Amino acid sequence: MEPRLQRRIQRYGWDLAAADYEPLWQAQLAPAHAAVLARAALRAGERVLDVACGTGLVSLAAAEAVGPAGQVLGTDLSQRMVEAARVRAAQRGLARLRFMRMDAEQLALPDAGFDVALCALGLMYVPDPDSALRELRRVLRPGGRVALAVWGERARCGWAALFPIVDDEVRSEVCPLFFRLGQEDTLARCCAEAGFSQVTQERIATTLCYADGDAACDAAFVGGPVAMAWSRFDGVMRARVQARYLEAISAWREGLGYRLPGEFVIVSAVVPRES
Repeated sequence: MEPRLQRRIQRYGWDLAAADYEPLWQAQLAPAHAAVLARAALRAGERVLDVACGTGLVSLAAAEAVGPAGQVLGTDLSQRMVEAARVRAAQRGLARLRFMRMDAEQLALPDAGFDVALCALGLMYVPDPDSALRELRRVLRPGGRVALAVWGERARCGWAALFPIVDDEVRSEVCPLFFRLGQEDTLARCCAEAGFSQVTQERIATTLCYADGDAACDAAFVGGPVAMAWSRFDGVMRARVQARYLEAISAWREGLGYRLPGEFVIVSAVVPRES
């Protein structure tokens, strides 16, 4: 897919998903968010950039960690995500936390302006993640730190069937290489190629728990990456893809609920100091 079109699909798709994202995904993504923050080891007074921040779940935690002397900027391609994040920050009175709509591949930010950069489960959606990683390195000071999370191997993510099911109905191509960065040491190698050093990687097994089939389907289609395609389906198409998805995840059904396996890849790295 042409990158400009892919970015447009991402932007409007996440605009549609913004209202449902937190209730459907906050608990499910909490282990990845916690791991990213742990790897970042934020300190009081630091300047932090959170790319693909969504509704600001990681940004808010980062703002608490750096304290009143620190600063946090969250960026996201979706305007509605940014607006939701601003509301959350205002409710908590966090003046040190700002949000802006921005493309991860072209950060409108000065060189070496941040101590730490975070990106929790956003790089899979970027048309050119290598460019995004180079941008993260550019905006970090020498010695600055980056902490990243992506979904892991396709075979270890029980919900992965949703992409081919949706593509059978409409050519969405919302994230054609979604699982590429989670394969083997791909993300770590990309970080090294972008100029980072001291690159480390770990894998975290997780379980996505849903009370029933409706909750599992809502997370997959309403508040997730295929929300734009879902918005264009009529009632017949929705019933068909829901039935196919529930069949695809039936191996993980427990009573009325579902416990789907998942995997996160967490990578941290450092910008080399000037010699």
